[in-house]
Amino acid sequence: MWKAVKTIDKIKIENIWYKLKKFFLGKQGNDGMIFKTVIYALLISIGFVYLYPIFYMVSHSFKSLKDLLDPTVLWLPKTLHLDNYIRAWNVLDFPKAFGASLLNSVLPALSQTVSCALVGYGFARFNFPGKSIMLAFILLTFIIPVQVVMIPLFLLFKQYGLLGSPLPFIVPALFAGGIKSALFILIYLQFFKTVPKALEESAQIDGAGPFKTFFRIIIPISVPAIVVVFLFSLVWHWNETYMASLYLGESMRTLPLMLQTFDLAYSQEYASSGATEMVNINESIKLAGTMLIILPLLILYLFAQRWFVEVVDKTGLTGE
Repeated sequence: MWKAVKTIDKIKIENIWYKLKKFFLGKQGNDGMIFKTVIYALLISIGFVYLYPIFYMVSHSFKSLKDLLDPTVLWLPKTLHLDNYIRAWNVLDFPKAFGASLLNSVLPALSQTVSCALVGYGFARFNFPGKSIMLAFILLTFIIPVQVVMIPLFLLFKQYGLLGSPLPFIVPALFAGGIKSALFILIYLQFFKTVPKALEESAQIDGAGPFKTFFRIIIPISVPAIVVVFLFSLVWHWNETYMASLYLGESMRTLPLMLQTFDLAYSQEYASSGATEMVNINESIKLAGTMLIILPLLILYLFAQRWFVEVVDKTGLTGE
């Protein structure tokens, strides 16, 4: 009788221990409460690092000068001071600068998306003499700093009369060149390698040539890679200031270029009013201008984020 009671107690203890172990460690040791707690803590920490600057800009861009000087106002302003955005809109000359930014980012991005797809498909599916050497030279262009070739490119574009327009960005992009083009070719190359060759072989049996196969078969199933390459190219062209200031000069001013001279432009814009509070710029107005510049990119990321996971999973590449 006593042995039976001890056996029952032992079974109960083992059941309790099993349930505790299953709760904290999970069935396989990687799906329990401890593992989930560590993962969620890590994700929250990483997310905080990325989201904190955005939350800070949004919060402070709506603050009035009194809220900025009030130590009791930390995150939530007492009132939403929309005048900061109105002033920033006027100083940036937003409609004109936004149009210039679109011309210098959308057109080169579209050109790079198409041309790099063709080059990447060629390297992924065709064998030709010097293929490895050509690919190595293409990747070398990604390693060499742009400052090394900037002056020769400037003189070349000046000789052909391309300066003062988006053409210095568009023309190289049409031939799979330009900003980060080697990375885009590599993304396409790795993505096209994951496409089954049986699809192309079936198209060839039906009489389709290489170009027809590419545009009718490959392109429709390559939407994730196309979207990611277009988005990366758009963002890098949008944020470009060094080459843009060199190639465009004063004929076209993009939003990032306008932000570089925001303080001076603000003083010139409101100096004629004679009001001291209008002439002196504060942090909230600067952050409002910054938010106006990055807002189009945030909206774009919001709609295209689901393609990032798929293309990173298939290519093993990450972007900025």
